[in-house]
Amino acid sequence: MFVGMDVVKPTSPITGVVEDMLYVALGEKVKKNKLLLLWALQNSGGRKIYIILVHRPAKVIPIMGVKFPASKLEKKEVDAYQEIERKEMQNILDEYCQICREMGVEAETLYTEMDRVEKGILQLITKHGISKLVMGAAADKHYSKRMMGLKSKKAIYVRQRAPLSCRIQFICEGRLIYTRQNTTTGSSTSMGSPSEETNISVAPSSSAQVSFCCEGESRTVISSFDGTEELPIPRRRFDEEGSSDECTESSRRYPPDSGYSTCSSSGALDMTRVSSARYEGSVNEREQHGNRNDTLFQQAMAEAENGRREALQEAERNGKAEKDAVETMRRARLSERSSAEELKQRKEIEEALAKEREEHGKVKNQLNQVIQDLQVALDRQSSLGNQISEYDKMVKWLELKIASSVELLQTSIKERDEMQVERDQALKEAEALRNKQEEVSSTDMVQCLSDLSFSEIEEATRNFDPSLKVGEGRHGRVYKGILCQTEVAIKKLHYHNSGFQLQVDALSKLKHPNLVMLIGSCPEAQALIFEYLPNGTLEDRLSCKDNTPPLSWQTRVCIATGLCSALIFLHSSKPVSILHGDLTPAKVLLGANFVSKLCDWCPLSQDQSLNKNITRFWSTERKGITFPYLDPEFLFTGELTLKSDVYSFGIILLQLLTGRPPLGIQKEVQYALDAGTLQTVLDPLAGDWPFEQAEQWAHLALRCCEMYRKNRPHLRSDVWTELKQMKVLGGCTHSSQLGYEGYSEPPPYILCPISQEVMQDPHVAADGFTYEAKSLREWFDRGHDTSPMTNLKLEHYHLVPNHALRSAIQEWRQRH
Repeated sequence: MFVGMDVVKPTSPITGVVEDMLYVALGEKVKKNKLLLLWALQNSGGRKIYIILVHRPAKVIPIMGVKFPASKLEKKEVDAYQEIERKEMQNILDEYCQICREMGVEAETLYTEMDRVEKGILQLITKHGISKLVMGAAADKHYSKRMMGLKSKKAIYVRQRAPLSCRIQFICEGRLIYTRQNTTTGSSTSMGSPSEETNISVAPSSSAQVSFCCEGESRTVISSFDGTEELPIPRRRFDEEGSSDECTESSRRYPPDSGYSTCSSSGALDMTRVSSARYEGSVNEREQHGNRNDTLFQQAMAEAENGRREALQEAERNGKAEKDAVETMRRARLSERSSAEELKQRKEIEEALAKEREEHGKVKNQLNQVIQDLQVALDRQSSLGNQISEYDKMVKWLELKIASSVELLQTSIKERDEMQVERDQALKEAEALRNKQEEVSSTDMVQCLSDLSFSEIEEATRNFDPSLKVGEGRHGRVYKGILCQTEVAIKKLHYHNSGFQLQVDALSKLKHPNLVMLIGSCPEAQALIFEYLPNGTLEDRLSCKDNTPPLSWQTRVCIATGLCSALIFLHSSKPVSILHGDLTPAKVLLGANFVSKLCDWCPLSQDQSLNKNITRFWSTERKGITFPYLDPEFLFTGELTLKSDVYSFGIILLQLLTGRPPLGIQKEVQYALDAGTLQTVLDPLAGDWPFEQAEQWAHLALRCCEMYRKNRPHLRSDVWTELKQMKVLGGCTHSSQLGYEGYSEPPPYILCPISQEVMQDPHVAADGFTYEAKSLREWFDRGHDTSPMTNLKLEHYHLVPNHALRSAIQEWRQRH
């Protein structure tokens, strides 16, 4: 069955036809593309071909076993990997060229890089003007013997977009699947397998050659237009078992001057030139010998017929010989492959044997080493046996010596126990003697400071030198002085008070670690002598007066806890509760380690505006109360209660939290809480407040500042509990106690945190805690530079005597 027909123009015997070069598009896997290359070589006619290879640069580059996107790596790393890829592509091209050389065909390569293979092929077609191209038609999984169309997306893409001047043959598994003709041939696209493809060529001269393929057999019919002759000639297919060498071999056997020519472009033996030459000869003969008879003409035609038959027979013999040669070559190649595989297996066996010999040598060396080690061990065992016998003798001698040592040790233990008892007795006597001396010393100091003359006060203050003045209130001025080698604060009253001695007696009876301790008085000068606190007032520290460093939030928590403890102690006083009534940051003094101590309180007389069970400080003048800290209900009732101190304490808590002035501070904090912007009102000088703790602090302070007294919390059960919890969470575990009445056992605040014994010589360290001086010095002598309580590094090793706690310890000893 004929599928297509081509008309072939006669070829000039002098010039010939210049055919285009054949290009083959191959992939990067040689095994999968080998059949495609072999088909192209068999159909190249023995001429040079061009191998096309399009490489897709890797988008993911492996480094140390991990794949990274090329876009995220440095350019030098990407270039290095691409250089390796290019070398691999060159090796692939070299392998393809080696196959061509083995088939006796010269080959050149074209290589390009493109993200898509089909686009790279189109680019090379356009750039090099390719007119003949062979490429794959489908992937292996789409191939079937009945396949009539293209299955590969790349093939379809190239077929649709390639220039019309390019003739493309699509191959799959060594079979021609589809041919896209170029526009210059004027023929339509042929579909189907090569076995169904038909080409018919008709020459415009007096004779014509018609070539066709049908059911695997190629035939050529040579005929003249006058219908004189017709000759079938067998033709072989290149894509199944033949090659262009068949044409070449035929041209060697029949040179051009013999009347025969080489194969045509379709692969069949071309007899056009033979018939044409004989026809032209007969024409010339008729022109020159027009008078010859018909007998000579018939004789010439018979000779031509015999020559054609002989040529046909020779062509058949050549075809069979070439078939045998191809089969021989195929068998030779199979033999070569089997020989190569045998050599490869032999090489692998030799390598395995070499490895086994090497391992055998290693095992032999190890065995020799083990034998040597065993000999050494045997020698050592013999030596150890001799040593054991000597050690047995030594053990017997040592046992005797140990028995005598045990007797001596028992005697020593008995003597040590006796000496221990004597030492404990001596320590008890020494402790009792030291306690007695300290009590005498403390009594002497109290007596020294309890009754002072006006001249001693003037001498201590250098006649009330203004440079020694450390503060001034509405009741008097405070001077710094030195009495009995101790720094003290001397407060000289502005006016003469007839109840001065009663105030002194009352103040001397109330002692608390967070109350400024009265240590003496001078009735003649109307002066009170208090312990000196070097860090001034809380008001000065909040404003960083004299460029003093700001207070951290942990220190502020400790200050608030100590102040709350002092207020609870005053409110719990028996038989009458004590109301401060004018609580402000100026009335809170700070010790050497920022221990808060409340001042300007005095249980002198009951105010008529107060409850009969509440005692007011100093005097009953209302004009002395600071307005921002004043209880709002006092403006309506004219009465002050214990809840009035709670209101003032709440304002101080807000100032400690924000560092802002007291006027309107409640509204600012309440607005910040409602808006969720509490961080904006926190004092930045205090450091980073823990947000949850700061929020809890703000709510507690606002509860203390409630307008109505009934809504304010209770100091002992509410405020003290929350502040104590905040203090522990803040890492400041300095103990502030509520008082010491009712303790049958020593209260915890008079116990040394290190030895857990009642302190004899209490001193305050840099961490704000009070320790026994001897225990803390031993702590330092052991190489410690951190706090025993917080485990944080201490800023310095200076110790400050805690006179207030010393007095409280002495009073507790007297009561118990």
